[in-house]
Amino acid sequence: MWQVLSSAWALLLGMGMLMVGNGLQGTLLGVRGDLEGFSTFEMSCVMSAYFIGFLGGSKLAPEMIRRVGHVRVFAALASFISAVMILYPAVASPWAWVLGRIVIGFCFSGVYVTAESWLNNASDNANRGKALSLYMIVQMVGIVSAQGLFLVADPGGYETFVIASVVVSVSFAPILLSISPTPAFDTTKPMPLGNLLQASPLGCVGMFLLGGVFSAQFGMSAVYAASAGLSLTQISIFVATFYVGALVLQYPLGWFSDRMDRRILILFGATSGGAAAVVAMLMGGNFLLLLVAAFVIGGMTNPLYSLLIAHTNDYLEHDDMPAASGGLVFINGLGAVAGPLITGWMMSDSVFGAPGFFLFMAILLLALGAYAAYRTTQRPAIPSEETGIMSPMLPTSSPVAVEFAQEYAIETDIEEQEAANEATTDAA
Repeated sequence: MWQVLSSAWALLLGMGMLMVGNGLQGTLLGVRGDLEGFSTFEMSCVMSAYFIGFLGGSKLAPEMIRRVGHVRVFAALASFISAVMILYPAVASPWAWVLGRIVIGFCFSGVYVTAESWLNNASDNANRGKALSLYMIVQMVGIVSAQGLFLVADPGGYETFVIASVVVSVSFAPILLSISPTPAFDTTKPMPLGNLLQASPLGCVGMFLLGGVFSAQFGMSAVYAASAGLSLTQISIFVATFYVGALVLQYPLGWFSDRMDRRILILFGATSGGAAAVVAMLMGGNFLLLLVAAFVIGGMTNPLYSLLIAHTNDYLEHDDMPAASGGLVFINGLGAVAGPLITGWMMSDSVFGAPGFFLFMAILLLALGAYAAYRTTQRPAIPSEETGIMSPMLPTSSPVAVEFAQEYAIETDIEEQEAANEATTDAA
């Protein structure tokens, strides 16, 4: 652990600060949009725009890096992020915010691709798993910390937007000044989606549904909280609780994942999260109950991302795993684009109102649980001793990080096979 920190502390510190800025601007826009009188549909368009940009950035950023290098891409995208964050309060129009969110999503995607390729380069076979775990923890801590900064100033003014812009700007300093040399950059061509669907129907369907659930959490939780009349302090705590749950429950679910049929664990996680969403929808007037529901939903749905990737890997050869990562991230991104739009429609006063936020997540999670139950009847389970490991990942990760996790899973599997072969040889 200390070896990873000593070699990649600057990168991890910078990424933590970056997640603070990203988490802060998401919550801030949800509340400021309510103060500006934007409709729920308009805010859903704003929140969906981030994922449109993110999906585009994940496709174009690798080519940008190959053309001009990591440092230039990093610096250019950082300047755009800071500029857009400052412009949000100056141009209080939902459609201007849509454009800004597309730019922000594109830039953050490119930044993640760049930083995660650096992290991969700074790790080796011995510490890659620890690096992945630290990276996930840093991301979670950053988002949770952002909710505390949200309370520093009045969201109706400029100060909080300035804070978000400054945090993002400063986050690049430790990375650009301390990380060297820049790594060689290459990505694997994605597997055709038809082949991926044939290999793991549950992985593909699950990633699409989970994209909608996560984007609703990430983009619309603050919009829901403002619509439900929560105070600023309550909004901050409510949004943070999703990510606290994800951080706390990631490792217990990961432990079970390596010891049982993953389809059963997917069924359990999805139905548990769906049931919590139903309870919150029906009993949303109780703030403590809302927090419990947010903890369970976040704690179940975020680990499902890693779990679905690990489940898909169980049906792939080692050579196909890196190629599958790009396809899985793309499918998840499609669901993420649609998530806020549908949530916003369901939250409109003419449909379900604010409880539509939880109803949307409940429908998707319960559908995922039902499909996981169906898939258990279609082919026998792979024995747990023959499955690969589950690497902790977040839905905010770029295809580079997912491919990075795939490499770690492959290396670990190969090492375990070699150890088993040596034990067999020694016994003989």
